[in-house]
Amino acid sequence: MAKHPSGLEELPLGIDLLHDPALNKGTAFTAAERKALGLEGLLPPIISSQQQQVQHIINNVRRKPNNLEKYLYLIGLQDRNEQLFYKTLIEHLEELSPIIYTPTVGLACQEYSRVFRRPRGIFITKHHRGHIRGILRNWPYKDVRIIVVTDGERILGLGDLGSNGVGIPVGKLSLYTACAGIAPNVCLPVMIDVGTGNKGLWSDPEYIGLPEARLQGEEYDALMDEFMEAATKAFPHVMIQLEDFGNQNAFRLLDRYRDRYCIFDDDIQGTASVALAGLYSALRMTGGKMTNQTLLFLGAGEAALGIGSLIVSSMVDQGLSEDEARGRCWFLDSKGLVVESRTDLVQQKRRFAHNFPFHRDLFSAVNAIKPTAIIGASGQSGTFTPEILQAMAKLNERPIVFALSNPTSQSECTAEDAYRHTNSRAVFASGSPFPPVVIDGRTFVPGQANNVYIFPGVGLGVLASKSTRVTDEMFSAAARCVAEKVTREDLEQGRIFPSLSRIREVSLHIAIAVARLVFTRQLTAMKEPSDLPGFIKSKMYDPVYQKDPRADTVV
Repeated sequence: MAKHPSGLEELPLGIDLLHDPALNKGTAFTAAERKALGLEGLLPPIISSQQQQVQHIINNVRRKPNNLEKYLYLIGLQDRNEQLFYKTLIEHLEELSPIIYTPTVGLACQEYSRVFRRPRGIFITKHHRGHIRGILRNWPYKDVRIIVVTDGERILGLGDLGSNGVGIPVGKLSLYTACAGIAPNVCLPVMIDVGTGNKGLWSDPEYIGLPEARLQGEEYDALMDEFMEAATKAFPHVMIQLEDFGNQNAFRLLDRYRDRYCIFDDDIQGTASVALAGLYSALRMTGGKMTNQTLLFLGAGEAALGIGSLIVSSMVDQGLSEDEARGRCWFLDSKGLVVESRTDLVQQKRRFAHNFPFHRDLFSAVNAIKPTAIIGASGQSGTFTPEILQAMAKLNERPIVFALSNPTSQSECTAEDAYRHTNSRAVFASGSPFPPVVIDGRTFVPGQANNVYIFPGVGLGVLASKSTRVTDEMFSAAARCVAEKVTREDLEQGRIFPSLSRIREVSLHIAIAVARLVFTRQLTAMKEPSDLPGFIKSKMYDPVYQKDPRADTVV
């Protein structure tokens, strides 16, 4: 008899089957299945097709009064009927991804304790020290291949949300499944609850996390060290994605673990890759060369520095020295321009400090540096003011303006502002989606520099090839793959990323490139399949109902 996806038990029957989200098909169970599986009388008499159910779901979503209610409805569906949730998400990804992930997931995390209904994933605290591996064994699915883990310190641009930040790994893993066909039973969200610096949560009686100050120093590192070792021993083929850790820990943890485990940080490497993909596409519109660009970043945290580092690698690949490439990347943090005369710079920023006069504000820095592109990763809304956008338009025929901060409320400028204050000449991208903009009868479709273009495909390639590491080279390759999928029609609309409706095609393209790198760099003990594209495609989960084999026994 067939096994449950967890591998631990026989398939359930009757009401237990209807309560199992991995196997429940609701009204799509056939008459034969209902008879064989003890479902007769437990369902209304109508028998629906999965496609009819999808239409029912999307109709209900559209009837909800606001995005948070839509989010809660979809999460409820995921808890009841996993296959229908993913089928609906795949078929309506452009409409639903802003609900399942940014920007709505930010609001959902802020409200997570109040809307909490059912735990998803694993919660680990300092009280689990010494037996984290045993905690992980409580997870019912034993072949976990992807873990997305956060400590909740820097959730999007919203700051420290503590255990409420668990909504981020839950949402990210949903996108792994929808966008790259990675089966949900190999995905595990993990919340490392080390307390919170958000003191407002300490006195909130509804808060689901530890209402105490954040763990720091050696105790924090010991907890993370034990988690990393326990996770890789419990799940030998796992890839671990660090998500929304604070700046102080993000770079440090990535450096600490990247050469020991199969790990990456999406805020550093994934964001860098999607921004680089956007630049490749933008240069097709402006006609410029990567090595001739001068880039000014607003923000010097993990996202901005990660983008800068990957752009430097791209420029070096195209002929510049590393010093020349770094000289084309400028950063302005909360205290001003990152220059050599400053004595308050951490190591990661010091790499990009230039021998140049100090400028306190973005407007003066733009006029002094004369960038071809401004890239916002500051979490500060409205900081690309009309004056700054107008200055960029004076300096460049086609100014590149990337306002990447999430959620939408934190974006450095709106799409309409970018087009209107540059005489419709900006090449624009944002982190969260903006609707099309109509100016003087012309419609512009803003690009969304969404990490979803990158991390699912990278993950699929790593899993399919059983890679032991995740490397920066993979993210460079992923950026090229995304840019290659941008069509001439996309560019004519101002869109510098492919339509999300083609995301599984994009993810497969990335996965093939990543897997080829894995085999070339000998990062796996696996032998390369003769038909690598076909092999990877065969591994992609498709949430289409299958006939239950037990129905064949019905006479």
